[in-house]
Amino acid sequence: MLGAAGAVEFITCVKSVMENYIHATVGYQVPDEELDLNYTIEPETSKTVNYAISNSLGFGGHNGSILVKKFTD
Repeated sequence: MLGAAGAVEFITCVKSVMENYIHATVGYQVPDEELDLNYTIEPETSKTVNYAISNSLGFGGHNGSILVKKFTD
């Protein structure tokens, strides 16, 4: 998966936008009172996802980002 990780993340972003699915924050178990971030404890499907961004950061500075937007007429 080292070479295909960016493609898998892109597919995940596309499916998240298509199905309005927000993944849970990985490894989040104990809340920290000093951090005011928008964590997702359980997977969310009741909110509309219009955009998703995929960042691929590679060795030697080979970096790329792609933004996925829901199609509207």
